[in-house]
Amino acid sequence: MKQILTIEALQEEASNFAGMETSHDEPSLYGVTDGKAVGTYLEQKFTSYLAEEYEYEQGNSASGIDLPDLGVDIKATSIKQPQSSCPFKSASQKIFGLDYHLLVFVYEKSDDDQRRTGRLTMQHTIFAEKERTADFQTTKGLLEILEREGNKDDVIAFIIERNLPVDEIGAEQLADKILESPPNQGYLTISNALQWRLQYSRIIQKAGEVSGITRIR
Repeated sequence: MKQILTIEALQEEASNFAGMETSHDEPSLYGVTDGKAVGTYLEQKFTSYLAEEYEYEQGNSASGIDLPDLGVDIKATSIKQPQSSCPFKSASQKIFGLDYHLLVFVYEKSDDDQRRTGRLTMQHTIFAEKERTADFQTTKGLLEILEREGNKDDVIAFIIERNLPVDEIGAEQLADKILESPPNQGYLTISNALQWRLQYSRIIQKAGEVSGITRIR
């Protein structure tokens, strides 16, 4: 009987997997420079690894994330430029977070020319809770406005200044929500685009120092 996958088990297995992968030489990765291809390899290998021991719902295009029953998306990114993209749903994601947790593998890739293999040395394995997945500067600015007794007009002005992808009515609705339920401090850098561009340098730096961002390995 396979075990039911939990958040705790996921983190433990992610640590084990990162240790094994760091010492694994992979012929199919030799000479590969496409970060998306390397990321896909790593994410698929990890989910296959999990499936050997655990029962869990596998992600699909409808769910949009890798582990929908746990509310977790898996990201693999190079230490050279730790970033990835994710689907854009609404401007509120930049303020209130992505609505799901992130498991981030940060690797350094090297090639062995003699053996014609590639190796992914895991530099960081980090779990970011969904409450911490908003944009750092946006949430910091909004929280400072609220601390200074800012009102709805101040919040709307800030939203417009930050060029959030939202119209006037949407900005008013966001402002009401922010005043009613202030956001948590986020630690991602999220760039506006047709897809959000997530940058992970800050969560690498803050892992283990702030609540909600765990350094697994």
